[in-house]
Amino acid sequence: MGTIFRSEEMSLCQLFLQSEAAYACVSELGELGLMQFKDLNHGVNAFQRKFVNEVRRCEEMERKLRYIEKEIKKEKLKIPDYGENPKAPAPKEMVDLEATYEKIEGELREVNTNAEALKRNFLELTELREVLIKTQNFFSAHRHEMGSLVHDAQQALSQDEVGFAPQQSVQLGFLAGCIPREKLPAFERMLWFACRGNVFLRYEEIQQPMEDPVTGDPVFKSVFIIFFQGEQLKARVKKICEGFKAALYPCPDSPQEREEMLKGVSTRLEDLKMVLNQTQDHRHRVLVGAQKEIRTWIIKVEKIKAIYHTLNMFNFDVSHNSLIAEGWCPVRALEDVQMALKQGEKTSGSTIPTIIHPMKTRETPPTFFRTNKFTKGFQNIVDAYGIASYREVNPAPYAIITFPFLFAVMFGDAGHGSIMFMFGLWMIISEKKLLAQKSDNEIWNTFFGGRYIITLMGLFSTYTGVIYNDAFSKSFNIFGSAWRPHYEESLLEVPDIELTLDPALFFRNSTPYPLGIDPIWQLSDNKITFLNSFKMKTAVILGISQMLFGIILGIFNHIHFRSVLNILVEFIPEVIFLLSLFGYLVSLVYFKWITFDVSQASCAPALLIQYINMFMFKYTADGGDQKCNPQLPFYTGQQTVQTILLVAALACVPVMLLVKPFVLRSRHNKKLRMRGRLGAHSTDALIPNEIIGENPSTSQAGDSVPAKDISVNTEGTTTSLLPDDDFEDDFEFGEIFIHQVIHTIEFCLGCISHTASYLRLWALSLAHAQLSEVLWQMVFSLGLSMDIPWFGSVIVFVLWMFWANLTIAVLLVMEGLSAFLHTLRLHWVEFQSKFYVGDGYSFNPFSFKFVLDIESLEDIK
Repeated sequence: MGTIFRSEEMSLCQLFLQSEAAYACVSELGELGLMQFKDLNHGVNAFQRKFVNEVRRCEEMERKLRYIEKEIKKEKLKIPDYGENPKAPAPKEMVDLEATYEKIEGELREVNTNAEALKRNFLELTELREVLIKTQNFFSAHRHEMGSLVHDAQQALSQDEVGFAPQQSVQLGFLAGCIPREKLPAFERMLWFACRGNVFLRYEEIQQPMEDPVTGDPVFKSVFIIFFQGEQLKARVKKICEGFKAALYPCPDSPQEREEMLKGVSTRLEDLKMVLNQTQDHRHRVLVGAQKEIRTWIIKVEKIKAIYHTLNMFNFDVSHNSLIAEGWCPVRALEDVQMALKQGEKTSGSTIPTIIHPMKTRETPPTFFRTNKFTKGFQNIVDAYGIASYREVNPAPYAIITFPFLFAVMFGDAGHGSIMFMFGLWMIISEKKLLAQKSDNEIWNTFFGGRYIITLMGLFSTYTGVIYNDAFSKSFNIFGSAWRPHYEESLLEVPDIELTLDPALFFRNSTPYPLGIDPIWQLSDNKITFLNSFKMKTAVILGISQMLFGIILGIFNHIHFRSVLNILVEFIPEVIFLLSLFGYLVSLVYFKWITFDVSQASCAPALLIQYINMFMFKYTADGGDQKCNPQLPFYTGQQTVQTILLVAALACVPVMLLVKPFVLRSRHNKKLRMRGRLGAHSTDALIPNEIIGENPSTSQAGDSVPAKDISVNTEGTTTSLLPDDDFEDDFEFGEIFIHQVIHTIEFCLGCISHTASYLRLWALSLAHAQLSEVLWQMVFSLGLSMDIPWFGSVIVFVLWMFWANLTIAVLLVMEGLSAFLHTLRLHWVEFQSKFYVGDGYSFNPFSFKFVLDIESLEDIK
């Protein structure tokens, strides 16, 4: 609980790595994943760094592996995932890996080039065969029509565009070929207009689709035959065919030659098909061999590339025999880091040990929380608002309970909550199987990532649904009703009579209902009035309680950062202000519930009027019945108590507003005077941390001053040197005063607006219940009320399907998302603003797991 309640303590470490052991040591640290390195070469161009050539070699290997992976997927082979996590290979193994990848890539490219050429040849021969077959069939089937065709051609071509020539015997020529089916209509129109109707086109579709030699997609084509007369028309027809990318094939004039050519083409096709099958089998064998190793290869290359990227962040010492690195590491993990470095030294065979020592600094460390798959979702919700400042109280452990509970207050329905709970529970039980599928559906991945949140929200919604006694807009009647009418049976038998149950007369006993709301309220006409009052007051109580809890959490920050001033002038006045005004309102609610029973309900004072009169200092009832007036006080001495509380709340405002800025200015002036006295004796004097301010390792973000020098004394201890020009200029009284004014105004006005904001708990709960009731009455209850024999069951089933779909789509998905967003706002604004700064930055260690996860996300995109 300690590491999630407050971020882990971090240490800035400096490492001295021997050149021959640096690669192995960084590899071990990548497997450990607990070291965030700083870029010591941030001013150096990426192409001028030491290991840029190695990074380029890794990128080239990545390119080859992507090509191999694409070919494997193109072959529709599934890449197995055995969950292996091989270690990063040694630098000397890069040559072997490069040779292996280059060999496979070259072999695949050669096979693909040959296969493409063979497929293109096969396509051409297939089209030629179809042209010969279709042409032979055409001439055989239209032999008797050829005479009339020639006669028509003589009439049409007797006077063409060349001029008026004497009529002579017409010798028709023809061209045959293939064209894509979708281009045929435009091709026919172009022939007609370009040749002025002096050509004759005949075509027939090829039934089986052709395969594109490049993409492998099916292509539908048609065989055409064009008849023409003269070389000029022949040239024009060829140009049109070229423009439409129609393939022309030689077709002999005589049937015997066409028959012989067809036999030769068929023989070549059979031989080509055999060669294609052998080529495809060879390609398949190469891909199957790479299929088993491709994932391991990818992991190895990614690790090598990540290591060299990290090494590019290091500096060389003067002798260039060792590398110097700096990075953040959790204090608890220092021993693990040292063990990883020793393992790296052992792997590399280095005899010189790696040196690691913590550094003192005034830089703000990163924020690191150790989470598991259960707490990670809630931590992500908090981090979406802002990363916690270093060592600040983390709201995530409390959100594990408060988040699903506030959601359930708005989504209180035992039926809908049970469905949501079972859906989340199914995702948890089937977690391993669903993870193995690696879906790329973003919506599904969002739901699956929040499976534990959904489960808890469903469980809490079931609980609040039992409290509200509401399940699909119906009530449970487990304990019976506490109302017992005493009307005579004759009166109850009168049709269409409306009777009223007076709680003073018909309530069975004065004990509370065993669990939740009495089921009789589901049938009452004033159900909404009763539930409105109950849920509204409950929302106010929950809201003020959570805001008070947030303020109390703030004291843990003040104690940890040793800020007594914040406790005295912020925490205590804030608690007094909130309890004096709004805590008192909660006490009035409970006082009214406890003091007034059903017999006194009509004469009970009105809470709203009493609260308004508190600020108006009005304590006299004007007119009306002085024994039953909503303006009458609740108790004796109410005026004195409320006046004291109001004065105390108002007195806290100037304390929060003025005290802290002036105290900080007084402290700052005192430090300047002390620094001046020390500087008069020695300009190089060391000033202890107690004089500078708070401990640098525990100071809040924005309160620390970055150290510029580190001095190591003869005893080995490290002492921070005071910067020469930073300390005096960091304190700006005007900025601090304005910040405090804004903080005070935000808190005081926020207490009012945030209390009103919590009323969304009541509003959304009412809306959800009413929408569920409307959906039941207007859809499903219609089928249940029909008195139809056997066909009524069909109607009920259809209406049930319609009602179930609307329930899931509207009440579960849309209403659930709405309640989720409102709960998110209550935590981010109303709760976390009371104590949470969220000004930190996340701890992003050098981790192979993180690198590989990023790569997998990029592959999905």
